[in-house]
Parts: sequence; structure tokens; C-alpha cells
Amino acid sequence: MTHALPAHRSARRPAEALTLLVLALLLPLLSACGINNVPTYDEQAKAAWAQVQNQYQRRADLIPNLVETVKGFAAQEKEVLTAVVEARAKATSVTIDAGQLTDPEAIKRFQEAQGQLSGALGRLLATAEAYPDLKSNANFLALQSQLEGTENRIAVARRDYIEAVRVYNTELRTVPGSWWAAIFYRDAKPLQPFSADEAAAKPPTVTFN
Repeated sequence: MTHALPAHRSARRPAEALTLLVLALLLPLLSACGINNVPTYDEQAKAAWAQVQNQYQRRADLIPNLVETVKGFAAQEKEVLTAVVEARAKATSVTIDAGQLTDPEAIKRFQEAQGQLSGALGRLLATAEAYPDLKSNANFLALQSQLEGTENRIAVARRDYIEAVRVYNTELRTVPGSWWAAIFYRDAKPLQPFSADEAAAKPPTVTFN
């Protein structure tokens, strides 16, 4: 004995099938129109920022050994050594998570702390000119090389972050990205670029003649 489906259920099935068919046809079109660009570019920018922080941390990790090496040859340079230690402590205490990348004040604090450390490092390295034994010390030369490489990585990571932010912010402000953001990503906000001033952005000189 065959039981007939209720009329409302049998009528709903074709409607559901039609809805699924429409969605299946529309999703590729929506994807091609960039509906996923906003979250994709957002994640790319945040990943780029993580790399910026990683490289600054790498620099911070080199500093204790550098300070100890310089101290072994130039213990009298207490003011310079202390300045580096204090600047490092401040720089490592100022961190920014992904949720703060829309906050210009948070970015500014981070930039200033890292800029102060760059300046202190530059002064520390400059003192080596007065100590020939320090300049020729194998440990100092190795640290110098590592620091130089790290400064280059910082510059690249900072550049990549700035570009990722540019792409993301442009997507939020142009069509169709601004439409998708208004409809699907209402919490999306422009990210703050890392634009340190010229003095802070210039890596310390680490090559000695």
C-alpha cells in the first residue's frame, strides 16, 4: 500500500531542489566576482604582520649576546649598553595582535618602540669603531652578520605588510569589494600601514671598515 506524501511536503521538494540549483550556479559566479577577496586579503595582511613581528623578535633575540660581547671589550660604555638593554625591554613589551591592526595608536606605539631600539643599536655598533679588538672578534663579527641579515629581513617583511594592507584597504574602498563588505563583512575595517619615519626605518649601520 502506497502512502501519498502530504501536499505541502511534495510541493516543497521541487522548491528546495530549485534553490540548491540556483545556489550551485551562483556560487562560482559570486566567487569570480571577488566575494571572498575581503577575508582573503585580510588574512594575508595579518600573516604579513606576523612575519614583521617575527623578524623584530629575531633581532631582539640577538641583542643580549651582542651586548655581552661589546661589554667584554668596552665595559666602560655603560650608558650606551644600558640604553640598548632598556630599548630592547620596551620594544619586546609592545606587541600587537591581529585585532589591533585597525588601531593607529597601537601601530604608532609599536613603531616608536622599535625605532628607539634601532637608534640605540646604531649607537652601540658605532662604539665598535673605537675598539679594534672588538671589531675583529669572531663572535662580534658573527653577530654583526646576523644582525645585518635580520635588518634586511625586517625591511622586506615591513614592505610586504605595507603592500598587503594596501591591497586589502583598496578592496574595501572599491567596487565590488565595498559592496561585499557592506553586505557580508560589515565588521571589516581598514588596516593601519606600518609607515615608520625615515630615521626609524633606516637600519643601523653594521658594516665596519
